[in-house]
Amino acid sequence: MKDHSSATALIGQPLSPRPPTGLWWGLLGVAAFSFTVPFTRLAVAGLSPLFIGSGRAVLAAVLAACALAWTRQRLPRGAQWVRVAVVAGGVVIGFPLLTSFALTSVPASHGAVVIALLPAATATMAVFRGHERPPATFWAITGVGAVAAIAFAAVQSGGIGQLHLADLLLFGAVVAAAIGYAEGGLLARELGAWQTVSWALVLASPLMLSLAAYSTAAQPPSGTAVQWAAFAYLGVVSMFLGFFAWYHGLAIGPMAQVSQIQLVQPVLSICWAGLILGEHLTWTTIVGGAAVVLCAGLAVRSRTRPPGATATTAAAAPALARAHAQVQAQTMEHQSR
Repeated sequence: MKDHSSATALIGQPLSPRPPTGLWWGLLGVAAFSFTVPFTRLAVAGLSPLFIGSGRAVLAAVLAACALAWTRQRLPRGAQWVRVAVVAGGVVIGFPLLTSFALTSVPASHGAVVIALLPAATATMAVFRGHERPPATFWAITGVGAVAAIAFAAVQSGGIGQLHLADLLLFGAVVAAAIGYAEGGLLARELGAWQTVSWALVLASPLMLSLAAYSTAAQPPSGTAVQWAAFAYLGVVSMFLGFFAWYHGLAIGPMAQVSQIQLVQPVLSICWAGLILGEHLTWTTIVGGAAVVLCAGLAVRSRTRPPGATATTAAAAPALARAHAQVQAQTMEHQSR
């Protein structure tokens, strides 16, 4: 057979790997979200947790409405509104409010302990909603990474101790965010990344505006310039711009793998807590952070296989072998002539 035979090229040519663009977008989103816990802890020192949780959503909703109107985005259709409501309930209402109340009584490092469970929770929701089938090694590394993240944050904060109300609120925040992330990542493939979070913010704005007004009437907000700056970051970046990158990364996928980049988030959050809030950082923090990042990298490098890919390849193998044999026979016959 000739070296430039097209049959040989089609059978033997390897497929070029897809560049992990979704992973880089996900990392950018995680970097933006990593300031959320320390800045929330900073803001609740002078502002009401109800005002922070609802007011940041109102601020982001104003930006979202302007962006949607400026670009003349089409409205979601039919069942898409229900899915937008799920996203809104998870990442616009649930996570901000629950974390704001929890961080009034626990430090930022303690909040990172429970929030470190978010990658595993998001991956689980992604499997259920996205019908992804990660290999067993992926789940093993995911489990090790989650344990490493929790152990690292627990050691840094002096141990979790007994379960308190703040811990229950943080657990609820993790579940809410995981549902919102998974559903938002799927919906972003239909509506677009920033459009998904924008519609979720607009849909939740009446409720969040009512809560912000109630909080303002009950306890007029009064904070320092630094606390207001932290509140502004929570509204503009944590609630709006950060989701541009995060949902875009989840939409590109694979969702279960992109979600594992969140394992880096508790490391970054505690580092920012040390720099911004003055929490003491030790060698335990550095070593534990390196372990978490290593687990995150190993989980991201693992590959998912589409359902039925192995069966399809096995079923097609005999046909490919027969085609290859026929090409060889025809070539030998041509050469004999």
